Amino acid sequence: MLDIKELRCGYGDLEAVHGVSLTVPEGEIYALLGPNGAGKTSVIMTIAGHVRVFGGKIEYLGGDLVSTNVTDRVRRGIALAPEGRRLFPDLSVDENLEIGGYVRSPAENEASRARIFSLFPRLHERLSQQAGSLSGGEQQMLAIARALMSQPRLLIVDELSLGLMPRIIDDIYRVIQSLKQEGMTILLVEQNTHRALEVADSVCVLESGRVAWQGSSTQARDNPALFESYLGIAG
Repeated sequence: MLDIKELRCGYGDLEAVHGVSLTVPEGEIYALLGPNGAGKTSVIMTIAGHVRVFGGKIEYLGGDLVSTNVTDRVRRGIALAPEGRRLFPDLSVDENLEIGGYVRSPAENEASRARIFSLFPRLHERLSQQAGSLSGGEQQMLAIARALMSQPRLLIVDELSLGLMPRIIDDIYRVIQSLKQEGMTILLVEQNTHRALEVADSVCVLESGRVAWQGSSTQARDNPALFESYLGIAG
């Protein structure tokens, strides 16, 4: 589904990612791991169209992405639930969802809303509540739900579990697995390495803007040296 070749990207004149290549197969959960500052967010924000490309290629479903704008990427089926959620705090849950579906028709949005409320019933209970007054877990649910309103084929989630209670993390990971079962491809950036490896099919570890390791989640789980060398935790 997504093929990145020798990607170089960054901010202003500063290059943050130095020749990253990775392939995300359709229908998989693909985990992008690594320490803080490794370049994970830079890579996914570049896929979404928010970071400058210095060189390399990004192909999505066989077509070029680098030359397309953010709105076209959303229309083609790429959606992002960003780090920090980046909701519109003064708008209601309902209004945030409406913004997420701006590229789709009213009929498509109604179908998306019904699906979202089956995945996140709590959001249905809080439709008129301001997004900024939600709990951290509810805000993360809303960030993912807003992304789902565009009916993506590729869902990118940055730092899914950051700052959340274990019970909420469990709930959201159940939704992620349900989306995969429906055929959605998911690119997941996650600090909770062990949790990511429980659900991921494939893994790419970044370090200092470069690929340090790639392989299956099974290979990653069976490689204690990987955890200690690149992720800074005991395997």
